[in-house]
Amino acid sequence: MTPGKLFLSSEEIKNFNDRSDWWGFWLVFHCWFLVVLALVLFSCWPSITTFLLAVMIIGSRQLGMAILMHEAAHLSLFKTRKLNEFAGEWLLGRPILADIFEYRRYHLKHHRYTQTDKDPDLNLSRAFPTTRASLLRKLWRDISGQTGFKQRSQQIMIAFKLAGDTEDVTSQDLAQAFSGPVLGRAAIANIIIFITMWAFGAWWWWFSFWLLPLLTWFQLVLRVRNIAEHGVVEFSDDPLRNVRTTKAGPIMRLFLAPYWVNYHLEHHLIMHLPCRHLPNIHALMLQKGYGDQMRIGRSYWDVIKIAASRVA
Repeated sequence: MTPGKLFLSSEEIKNFNDRSDWWGFWLVFHCWFLVVLALVLFSCWPSITTFLLAVMIIGSRQLGMAILMHEAAHLSLFKTRKLNEFAGEWLLGRPILADIFEYRRYHLKHHRYTQTDKDPDLNLSRAFPTTRASLLRKLWRDISGQTGFKQRSQQIMIAFKLAGDTEDVTSQDLAQAFSGPVLGRAAIANIIIFITMWAFGAWWWWFSFWLLPLLTWFQLVLRVRNIAEHGVVEFSDDPLRNVRTTKAGPIMRLFLAPYWVNYHLEHHLIMHLPCRHLPNIHALMLQKGYGDQMRIGRSYWDVIKIAASRVA
């Protein structure tokens, strides 16, 4: 049963369950438009500041592509399965080396077994709370590219079936990190991005404005998002306590939590609900008096402090 039916009527859920191709096209366009806007910003006013700003904006939109691919995996971005899978694969997944089909197989299991021993995402939350020093080391590995380089190396090893210290890494492990074991189509997508960036900018733009954000800022915000969603919550089957929604203002939505991803509790209540309706479900749950039972983070900064609250 959909967990949301424990708290909301079928009619209430139905009111927000409509899919829209126009909304799907708009969200995909918006994601890529901000990538282009970041490149235009640097092109018109080249400096260290605009370079770093472009890396952060593009890295956040790469997360946005992962989030919208997640929507497509739930068949909620567009009306038809065909459009969801085409956009999810070619416009959202392959550019960031992700595999929507592998991701869908593992992710549905996460929804079914959230915060239980069978949850494939459990290792993302089991370590928290941790010490401040431990969390800082994790965040440094992310922003410095160490995490991204390790994951991409594992991805290549699996794709080419090479032996080595990655032989215990599974396709599911890659899907968990929004990656995939099949790189042929991802290579095609990235060659197109490389050629386009070279045509409008310079040969090095793909390395600086696509690969670098993917290895650094994307990894950082992906970890923070994972911590906020399931870090330091109950290990139980209570859908109001084993997942967290985190409040996010405009700046956080630009750089860390695009496309309503911060409403994660509401997504778990009704996983096939289009993401644009998640704020409405949040408001409805509060209106019905469930606010005190829901795990709601006051901000991402507050959640990070909770995640790093263990005394050494």
